[in-house]
Amino acid sequence: MKDIGIPKYEFEERIRKIREKMNQRALDAVFVYGDEYRKENLRYVSNYWPIFERGGMLLGLNGDPIVLCAPEGEKVAREMSAWEDIRLLPDFLCVTVPDEIEYPYAHYTSFKKLAKELGNVNRLGIAGLDAMPKGLFDIISEAFSCETEDINDILYELRRTKSNNEIACLEEAARIADESMKAVMEADLIGKTERQACGIAEGTARKEGAEHIIFTVFGSGERTNTIVGRPSEKIIEDGDMIMLALAVQYEGYVATCEAPFAVGNISKETRRVLDVLIKASAAGIPYLKPGVKMKTFVKAIRQYFRNEGLEEYDVYPPLHGIGCAEAESPYPDENTEQVFEVGMTVNTDISLFGLPGGSCRIEEGFVITEKGARTLSPFVRKYCEEWMKNK
Repeated sequence: MKDIGIPKYEFEERIRKIREKMNQRALDAVFVYGDEYRKENLRYVSNYWPIFERGGMLLGLNGDPIVLCAPEGEKVAREMSAWEDIRLLPDFLCVTVPDEIEYPYAHYTSFKKLAKELGNVNRLGIAGLDAMPKGLFDIISEAFSCETEDINDILYELRRTKSNNEIACLEEAARIADESMKAVMEADLIGKTERQACGIAEGTARKEGAEHIIFTVFGSGERTNTIVGRPSEKIIEDGDMIMLALAVQYEGYVATCEAPFAVGNISKETRRVLDVLIKASAAGIPYLKPGVKMKTFVKAIRQYFRNEGLEEYDVYPPLHGIGCAEAESPYPDENTEQVFEVGMTVNTDISLFGLPGGSCRIEEGFVITEKGARTLSPFVRKYCEEWMKNK
């Protein structure tokens, strides 16, 4: 087994930093929300990731954090959680049904009991207000009966730069995605359905050790114009552009891989799309280094497309952060003054959509080091470099 993951001491350090912020903002307690989809903050502070139920972590100024879950998720929580104090709440039951589900052997607590246990909470910080249902917020507000504050910014700030352990998790996620991309590109796809092609990618990812596949974006031929299309029963034909983006999760960290390619006898129009995407990537990568304003990278990509007369096909910014979410802050545009810092991890998302030759993108992970950008996706990087050499 690979010794890659987030050790207990790193979770303890995260809690220490959150408590520093709590003192700065005069917060007496913090509640961090998470569920199966919006898992990033809860995973970051506790390592717990719910399955079809809700979850949370409650933190006071002293004592160990309390991880909150629903009955079916209790054993998963105990298996995953960095913290031993696990409590059950009826408010976190299965998110997709309105029925009251009976768990006769569950030993529940309540937010009112938890508020009393923490004692004298005058200000409660909540991470995940944008993700939790209003009904849950109302229950928490009534139980604590105090001022609440949105503290998403605290988690965003802490997650922005990565530790060596986090980078190792992202590197492994990217390696798995890279191997999956390679397997698809080396397969004979003509005559297969899009879903069968995805099966090659996803099967390889699981075989290589993926914890989870966050999504598989796929389109072939004209369906590449879907931007974030799901695979269909369409048969892949000779000459089709292939748009495959695979987001792989490993120990809570997500990296996305996508190399632009086509199958069989490729038209001149399709070859041009591939060529400009790869050359645009080459134009931007030199600016992925510490101290450089993020807008410089974005402008380099977009200026290349403008020079090629393709700006109308460039529909969104070409870079975003990666970590506990597939896309996270920073997500810069041409006006972003913030600079790249050592320890940031980013994913290129360089794309063109709606061209006659097809649509596609390049997605490649990088870690910002003192010497510049180090790729997390060596297969994608080698593919792009060999394309440039052969032009």
